[in-house]
Amino acid sequence: MSQESLMMKALSMDMITAKMFNELHLSSIETYGEEGRRLVGKGLESFGMKDAETLAKKATAEGENHFIYEYLPQVVEGEEKYSALTAFARFSKMFAEISKQIVDKYGEEGEDVVRRAVERFGKKRGQGIAQRARTNGLENTPENYLNNYDMARSELFEVDTVPGHGEFEQTFTYCPLGQQWADDGTGQYGILYCQMIDPSLAKGYNKDFEVVHDEFVLREGQCHFHFKMNEEK
Repeated sequence: MSQESLMMKALSMDMITAKMFNELHLSSIETYGEEGRRLVGKGLESFGMKDAETLAKKATAEGENHFIYEYLPQVVEGEEKYSALTAFARFSKMFAEISKQIVDKYGEEGEDVVRRAVERFGKKRGQGIAQRARTNGLENTPENYLNNYDMARSELFEVDTVPGHGEFEQTFTYCPLGQQWADDGTGQYGILYCQMIDPSLAKGYNKDFEVVHDEFVLREGQCHFHFKMNEEK
């Protein structure tokens, strides 16, 4: 098998959004039962049922199993609100609307529920990135992390990467996810995603791979990361 035939297609943002929805659904129900389901449904309704249906269809067509259809009526009326927006913007809006319902009702406890959802979402994706590397006969080292990343590196992200031996630093001066939360005034919910996602991706990829995320677009105006392998472990 040639190296070219081993190149794996990046996951679409529709599939990634459906994966995130799954974890919000599961984390909410595990903690709050039917009330958790109601809150997720209320958030999805605020996001827009027609937009949710379009997302569900796209993710299903790409092979992602998800819970979105459990919240949709058999026939969804109305029109999409966000069809003209990027898939990154739609991800941000869906995440914020669902998180808002949970956090506004349960406060700090609700924030932890959302963080746990992001943590599991990130770890599962990180495990997938490790499998991508393994498929190409590569170890899950820092050097192979970005080259086997599961999400397409859109030009919408403005990022500077500084490589090193067994480590690298990244500075994002523009992030479409964070910018959407900032534009919508939903940064208090979006920050829950930002706090958890990259450390969780790294841990799923390699249990000794660590990320220091010391600057945030939603706080300092840019994101700064230091990725490194914990040699002590």
